[in-house]
Amino acid sequence: MFDSLSDKLDRAFKVLKGQGQVTEINVAETIKEIRRALLDADVSYKVAKQFTDTVKEKALGENVINAVSPNQLMVKITHDELAKLMGGGMTDINISGSPAVILISGLQGSGKTTFSGKLALHLKTKKGKNPLLVAGDVYRPAAIDQLHVLGEQVGVDVWSDKENKSPVDIAKKAIAHAKSNGHNVVIVDTAGRLAVDEKMMTEIAEVKKAVNPQETLFVVDSMTGQDAVNTAKAFNDRLDFDGVVLTKLDGDTRGGAALSIRNIVDKPIKFVGTGEKMEALDVFYPERMADRILGMGDVVSLVERAQEQYDEEEARKLQKKIAKNQFDFNDFMSQIGQIKKMGNVKDLMGMIPGVGKAMKDVDVDDDAFKGIEAIIQSMTPYERANPKALNGSRRKRLANGSGTSIQEVNRLIKQFDQTSKMMRMMGDKGKMAKMMKNMPKR
Repeated sequence: MFDSLSDKLDRAFKVLKGQGQVTEINVAETIKEIRRALLDADVSYKVAKQFTDTVKEKALGENVINAVSPNQLMVKITHDELAKLMGGGMTDINISGSPAVILISGLQGSGKTTFSGKLALHLKTKKGKNPLLVAGDVYRPAAIDQLHVLGEQVGVDVWSDKENKSPVDIAKKAIAHAKSNGHNVVIVDTAGRLAVDEKMMTEIAEVKKAVNPQETLFVVDSMTGQDAVNTAKAFNDRLDFDGVVLTKLDGDTRGGAALSIRNIVDKPIKFVGTGEKMEALDVFYPERMADRILGMGDVVSLVERAQEQYDEEEARKLQKKIAKNQFDFNDFMSQIGQIKKMGNVKDLMGMIPGVGKAMKDVDVDDDAFKGIEAIIQSMTPYERANPKALNGSRRKRLANGSGTSIQEVNRLIKQFDQTSKMMRMMGDKGKMAKMMKNMPKR
């Protein structure tokens, strides 16, 4: 996500490295590179020029104090302006109402139906809501079936009527059903087209008028670049939607839609899709996105994801086992499961400051834990609970059973031993303090 843009902006800032002061000449050169980076990312020329003009004006108007280099100053100004360009602050979704109605709009293939399922899961798990998904696409039976599959996957009820060809009637009946069955949020998935057309716009406008939604969201495929911005404008002119959802931000996208769309339609980006899993939906924070674009990581989001998977009772049990030196492969497997639930491994690494750039050329497979899990699953219950019992013959059997090599089994056991030792030391404050005291001074 934004890898190419991040690299080019990094190169632009290098123009100022080693410079003792900000001058019109070195700033102009940096600004030229920043504008080129934005245009390559498919940001419209008008937005790119307006952005770089503002950055240049602020850079030349700043007095550089001794503690801050011109390079650092330019990064700071660019960061603040990027955040402002994408909306400044987070805008929450409006789910007030009995029930709250959310209307989903967008072109065919933009990911509306999948987003509807992700949003239902988000509202259920993070907002404590009881959502109802509504299959309002009367033209594609596959869309109705897909929504039912997604609903079952996330544990949310789905309302549909394949015989009814009126999206307005379906939406009205679904809301009545929601009121009678205790659903406090209704998410209406509507039909899309391959291109903007009058019939589609009229139909969605009629649904909106009939159900008077608290939120109308426009879903757009961020990989379509500047076309996404143009489509958003066409939809907004007709529907006056409340917010934008960018899907497929985990793909090979240049990021132009994320950077331009707020400026063009003056509506906030509310959510971004960051993967295929149903949990891969993030609330959009402009400042955090600016951090990531400039290679500063996103520790806040990383901590939030970790907290979502954190179970206090399980943590207490684990702490007791570590204190008694009883940490075993069952616990190790459980920790791996929690990390996997947090999302794509490379995406998580990109949230750590400095690591994103270091890992950009490293291919981190989504199944990075597959070999480890295969080895642990090949162990007997006794072996998982008693790691010290893994002698040479048992290790050979594990390698054969998991389709790995004896070297990989040995490596895993070594990693497990190191993890166990570190956990014990962290649990023992006295040992930790002693270790810190004995560390060589620089």
